[in-house]
Amino acid sequence: MTSPHAGVHRAVEAYYTGKVEKYGATALGVDWPSTPSLQLRLVKLLKVVDFAQGTSLNDLGCGWGAALDLIELRHRAARIDYSGIDLSAAMIEQARRKWGHRARTAFSVGHQCDRMAHYSIASGIFNVKLDATRQAWEAAVQATLQNLNACSSNGFAVNFMLPVDDADAVPQLYRTEPDPWVAFCRQQLRRAVEIVEDYGQNEFTLLVR
Repeated sequence: MTSPHAGVHRAVEAYYTGKVEKYGATALGVDWPSTPSLQLRLVKLLKVVDFAQGTSLNDLGCGWGAALDLIELRHRAARIDYSGIDLSAAMIEQARRKWGHRARTAFSVGHQCDRMAHYSIASGIFNVKLDATRQAWEAAVQATLQNLNACSSNGFAVNFMLPVDDADAVPQLYRTEPDPWVAFCRQQLRRAVEIVEDYGQNEFTLLVR
């Protein structure tokens, strides 16, 4: 069945496909300026995961699998059944090329998680709205949060960009205060929410359990 947000997804897919085709499996390939800052935001998202025991993880908007770089670096001994999903077939091609050897790892093209896992993360997927209206974008964000909730038995984590002064605002980016999305997760999804902020980037992370 066609998603009601298909137009939004097509535009985002084309944008990120252009990035990865130009820059490959790098931070710039997922439209982020540097590897250290990309890893920092993933560190914050992965705080939702209990790595002390075997677990399963959905990575929505996985790109070329940057989260696996960090997991291999910091949690190499953990047994993680990983599923990466991305709108861009070119991203998934890069991910399979880089991580095809890894056990318990699968990648697929799509706009939502398609299996139940212990945890899910989504890094940066709510930032680049392009020409979508704010109303249309927020409707797509709500649908994505509902999907993450439905497919995560123990919790999920997402991040958003914080507002900036009007003079520095870029219309194609979506920025928000935490309150509306904390309220949505608490009231609509019936989940507990922890806000992670003040980590040197103009964004915040929500850990939803």
